Amino acid sequence: MKHLLTVSEVAELLQLPVSWVYSNTRHDARDRIPGFRLGKYWRFREEDVQAWLEDHRVFMVKRKF
Repeated sequence: MKHLLTVSEVAELLQLPVSWVYSNTRHDARDRIPGFRLGKYWRFREEDVQAWLEDHRVFMVKRKF
């Protein structure tokens, strides 16, 4: 098994606050980050987080005026 990421490591990977990661793991979150709980701790597979990130990528299109 590969190394599982903690909430802090996911926050660092995404360059977002830990509180943002926690709020996006809740059941009522719009687009939940894929992860799972081990007791009271959240863990994430890096490849799942990377795939989630790729799915939420927004491409900016340059427009000429």
